[in-house]
Amino acid sequence: MSKNNEKTVSPSELRTRGILAEKGVRISEKQAADELSSRGYGVTEGRELLLTFYEALYLLDRGVLEVKGKKGRVVGFQELLQHYEAVNENAWAGYLVYRDLRSRGYVVREGFGSGVDFRVYDRGDYSKDTAKYLIVSLQEGKPISIEDLSNVSKQTLSLKKELILAVMNRRGEVVYYSISELTLK
Repeated sequence: MSKNNEKTVSPSELRTRGILAEKGVRISEKQAADELSSRGYGVTEGRELLLTFYEALYLLDRGVLEVKGKKGRVVGFQELLQHYEAVNENAWAGYLVYRDLRSRGYVVREGFGSGVDFRVYDRGDYSKDTAKYLIVSLQEGKPISIEDLSNVSKQTLSLKKELILAVMNRRGEVVYYSISELTLK
């Protein structure tokens, strides 16, 4: 996984509005929802696109999204982060890992059970192939049990994916470690 910055958003590029929801931010404008979905954001639910909190934070920070809350009041970055923290105690670490991976040009999708936070697609593979990497986000100083790490590693191997530990250090920087199976002969 090498660094390759995603293009910056120009003022003429898509800008949309979303509505704060219990599990993220809903986009109801069809053109915006289709465009974001094609770029690997959100999950389509009926006629709407539901962005996770970390996706919405990322798009809000980049100037692509404006979020409205109750009574049409604009929701800022800090308030949206607080909503995310209410459902995920590791919200800040998750967001920083997501932001870092997206800024490197990867399409990042929500993980699935057993501690996997994200599925990451190699550049150009989204919608053509399955995710190549499974990411587990950790914070420096917060331990993970060997049993939990072993379970995630076994699941990853059975899926023929590469397991990456994304460790956020105390300065907020993300360091990546590849985990592989040790075989003795």
